[in-house]
Amino acid sequence: MKFTGKKALVFGTGLSGIAAADLLSENQIEVALYDEKQVEEEKLRERLKHKLVEIYTGKLPKEVKDRIDSVILSPGVPLDSPLVEELRASGKNILGEVELAYQFAKGDVLAITGTNGKTTTTALLGEIMKGFQKEVFVVGNIGNPYTSAAEQMTENSVTVAEVSSFQLETIKTFRPRVSAILNVTPDHLNRHHTMEAYWAAKAAITRNQRAEDTCILNYEDPYTRNLAEKIPARVVFFSSRRVLEDGIYLKDGKIFVGQEAFCETEDLQILGTHNYENVMAAVGMAIAYGVPKEMVKKAVLAFGGVEHRIEYVTEKNKVAYYNDSKGTNPDAAIKGIQAMNRPTVLIGGGYDKDSHYKEWIESFQGKVRKLVLVGDTKEKIAKEAEACGFFEYVFADTFQEAVALAAGLAQEGDAVLLSPACASWDMFPNYEARGETFKELVRAL
Repeated sequence: MKFTGKKALVFGTGLSGIAAADLLSENQIEVALYDEKQVEEEKLRERLKHKLVEIYTGKLPKEVKDRIDSVILSPGVPLDSPLVEELRASGKNILGEVELAYQFAKGDVLAITGTNGKTTTTALLGEIMKGFQKEVFVVGNIGNPYTSAAEQMTENSVTVAEVSSFQLETIKTFRPRVSAILNVTPDHLNRHHTMEAYWAAKAAITRNQRAEDTCILNYEDPYTRNLAEKIPARVVFFSSRRVLEDGIYLKDGKIFVGQEAFCETEDLQILGTHNYENVMAAVGMAIAYGVPKEMVKKAVLAFGGVEHRIEYVTEKNKVAYYNDSKGTNPDAAIKGIQAMNRPTVLIGGGYDKDSHYKEWIESFQGKVRKLVLVGDTKEKIAKEAEACGFFEYVFADTFQEAVALAAGLAQEGDAVLLSPACASWDMFPNYEARGETFKELVRAL
């Protein structure tokens, strides 16, 4: 199915909104770019390749609503926003940026979703595929919008896509040859409202798959394990806790594919059980697509991880600093704490996604010596910390103050870890900007 609209509204002016507007313009489709917030038109124009795009901010004029036949939603725009509901009720074709890109793109798609581990798995699978295929595109939440690459793709392309629940809510025909759902834990409940709705969005990655396609699932996650019987694709499980007769698993410091030892975990450059799970998922996807095992192994052993995910920054005064800005929910942040092998001063807090922090705080035991809290959630987290019997926290008013406080509290042999368990949007445009600021502040200490 190819996009058939003639006049489209792109709702959202972030990276994916700009890329979607450019893709439509390149295909001679009349485009209006819109943001509910007041955004400076001149700055938006500078980012657009196609200068004929109309730009609207604030309230969308009625004549524009009447004129358009399709609406492309950026991932950050909720489906239940009043304007989206109004446009849907008036019969507009509503789709997301991933679906739009898929309708214009060519070649095969390998797609990854899950609450945690998406970026690492996507980056690793991208590296594996680059050794196997000439035309490889790594797109999605990883910082390169799918729509920005769609026009360059050919029938021989392989696209490795990181897709979020926000993007999967609006798919129609999107069909990965190989998909993976890494895990599902509470996240984005301010957007999805219930775990059932969040899970349904994640599970949508398998909706259009066929018997000849493959889905890689985490056997240890009850959501993903129970999905196996309901999807048409062939299922391959991975597990970090048990031996699987016909799957990929972790045992005695080795990763096995079926009954054959694939690699030793001590030879990997990325640490922690959560990363071994990411490796297993990427290995499973690559082998399912037909990449020879030796080629997969070579790429896996050479992979050094991704920025902002338990990233070593530097050592100052015999204190090691780690940037885990991508720990944007409690479950991801628990993984950051588990990877620490020394007493830790933790920086946490940020934008509130209606998360609960009890399990995160319980994971501090024997690891976190002091907690520095900053951002919108600092008082909520402090209350939950006290309820768990943890009182070793201090408040910071600014991010700069939080880093300075953490450095002051750290002793020789400690680690300072930024792993906020919250999104960044109260102080930063994204977790990358938060991580970059952290690294700059640490290096300047």
